[in-house]
Amino acid sequence: MTTTTPAVPNTAAEILAAAKALAPVLRERGPEIEENRRLPADVVELIRATGAFRMGFSRAWGGPELSSVEQTEVVEALAYGDSGAGWAAMIGMDSGLYASFLDERVAKEMFPHLDMTTAGLLFPTGKAEKTEGGYRLTGRWQFGSGITHADWVISGAFIYQDGEPFLVDGSHDSILLMVPREEVEIIDTWHTTGLAGSGSCDYAIHDVYVPEGHTLTFGEVRNGGGPLAQPEVHMRNMPGVPLGVARAALDWVRDQVVTKSAGGGANRWADNWRMQVALAECEADFNATRSAVYGAMERQWEVLSAGGTMDDLTPDERAALPLSRAHAFRTARSIVMRLYDLMQTGAIYKPNPLDRWLRDTMVMCQHVVAQDKILQSAGAHLLGARPSFPLSLGITS
Repeated sequence: MTTTTPAVPNTAAEILAAAKALAPVLRERGPEIEENRRLPADVVELIRATGAFRMGFSRAWGGPELSSVEQTEVVEALAYGDSGAGWAAMIGMDSGLYASFLDERVAKEMFPHLDMTTAGLLFPTGKAEKTEGGYRLTGRWQFGSGITHADWVISGAFIYQDGEPFLVDGSHDSILLMVPREEVEIIDTWHTTGLAGSGSCDYAIHDVYVPEGHTLTFGEVRNGGGPLAQPEVHMRNMPGVPLGVARAALDWVRDQVVTKSAGGGANRWADNWRMQVALAECEADFNATRSAVYGAMERQWEVLSAGGTMDDLTPDERAALPLSRAHAFRTARSIVMRLYDLMQTGAIYKPNPLDRWLRDTMVMCQHVVAQDKILQSAGAHLLGARPSFPLSLGITS
């Protein structure tokens, strides 16, 4: 008897449906994922089977080429099930996005199938020494989310030649380098308050040769084009994680209130004025925040898919992209905190999912996309001044 492996979903509708179907399983596996401090191998394969890791690969390569909105919806669905799984899926699917910044022949050698994952830290904390045909890479990086199941590791590094800092083409002093996971040392530092399941360990690379073809910068698209071949593309679907968590927390609390009110009586939770007002406020904040995220991305996609560039967005439209992302993270944390207070002492015990959602949103808000640097960069752009994190606005020069 022979068995046939089911085909991996390859359209937006199929991938989203598979992610939504997997969410209850992820919710059930949540305590195990957190205790494991990384995704168990079979959970990685369950996510891979949804098609989530292939979302960024182009149709020209046989991929689904999901829009940024569609990618975010999938991440949101997975994070609704489990925060760590949603985060790891969001990071892992960047393989297809990075492919646009590599030579096509090299990229196809690196990614022989569409469901391969990438992890790593983009900020240049390593040292890339120029050598014949490439670089010798050495360094240590933090926050390698999903690195324990990654195929490739991408890392930022400052460029050196003969031991001295080197400026390429007189324009940039750092580069991104991609190394096979087997050549990377994982350092198990991921003992955190929350988001434990993302497995965001430190990692080190020791004098590894990286061919020139395995390097990239977001300022140069080497193959393909279109809305996904843009310098800030890897940041767009990030709000799916906090939105998914906030929606999960809201639905869980509402279900608790309804369940505890089912018996009737004079003290039904559903009739409690405090419950009604707090839940309504949280729903209002969630709906407004989610609409801002998707509205900004939809406008960006409209401009880029019509052949425009990021420069064709108005300053307000361009600033709305990083601002809506940051606001989604902070609002999700605020919603979960208010729900935690609403449920009072019942929320403090670890079997209660609010405990984990609170810790997870606290940790994810420490990511740079939720920090004041984003507010400064957007505000500076609106005022015609210098952003401290221009890449968040899709600016590379």
